[in-house]
Amino acid sequence: MKSIKPLIFSFVALSIIAWVAFSFYQAYQPQPIKLQGQIDAQQYSISSKVPGRIDQVLVRKGDNVEKGQLIFTLHSPEIEAKLEQAKAGQKAAGALALEAEKGARTQQIQAAKDQWQKAKAAAKLMEKTFQRVNNLYNDGVVAEQKRDEAKTQWQAAKYTESAAFQMYQLTEEGVRDETKLAASQKALMAAGAVAEVEAYAADTSIESWFNGEVSQVLLSSGELAPQGFPVVTVIDTKDAWAVLNVREDLLKHFEKDSQFTAYLPALDKTLEFKVSHISVMGDFATWRSTDSAQGFDLRTFEIEARPVDTTQPLRMGMSLVVEL
Repeated sequence: MKSIKPLIFSFVALSIIAWVAFSFYQAYQPQPIKLQGQIDAQQYSISSKVPGRIDQVLVRKGDNVEKGQLIFTLHSPEIEAKLEQAKAGQKAAGALALEAEKGARTQQIQAAKDQWQKAKAAAKLMEKTFQRVNNLYNDGVVAEQKRDEAKTQWQAAKYTESAAFQMYQLTEEGVRDETKLAASQKALMAAGAVAEVEAYAADTSIESWFNGEVSQVLLSSGELAPQGFPVVTVIDTKDAWAVLNVREDLLKHFEKDSQFTAYLPALDKTLEFKVSHISVMGDFATWRSTDSAQGFDLRTFEIEARPVDTTQPLRMGMSLVVEL
């Protein structure tokens, strides 16, 4: 028994010494570097090109939406009034273009012809009157003043006849080609104005352009929506990636298209990610001082990495840990 006790004490002492030595060894070993990041995802804002009052919001947070699904509707009496105004202008412009194309009516042409015939008959009468007065003047019966007055009336009647004849021809020929073209272009302009307002009216019923999950509903029924204001935000849960802020002296571990593993506490899984994008962050708060004797600072880069297994249920905001 006496010979065993020293052996036991020696063994215990050696064990303690070994444990202390191993502890010191472990304490002086370089510790692994842990980087924390998070999952980001593609977001889309659904808004309207026109302002208005929210009529209905047909989705809630957490709803899955598909491309083409109606999301919300707007009530805009101003657009309805502008549409009626534009349609009325289109009808008026179309009527003027049709009138220019068809030309004068039969009754208008006949009326112009009658006016010409009337002026023609008056000119013939004034010609005969002048001839009679001129004969009397030659016989010395009337004064020269009377002869000149009759001649002037005859000349005026001829001008009146010529003007009536020109008006008759103008009415019979119809509108000039330039006038027809101008009228048709005005009709097209009015149709374009109607199409523009109809496009605005159609934009009061807003559909989703994307597949995804509703993350935010910022306005409710009855509230005013400014032009371009995001009423509903949709997240594409199938388009998610990891984001890490990495100091530049660690970039060698994250080369483009390289892969790394990361642990996600939310899933309690370790997943593979592939580096897809590397970009330097802004100057503010991205510099880290090194040893003052070295005389330079380290910048921070943003790393984006896509999951290798795209079937994993990644959600925006999940944290991840990468150990180097």
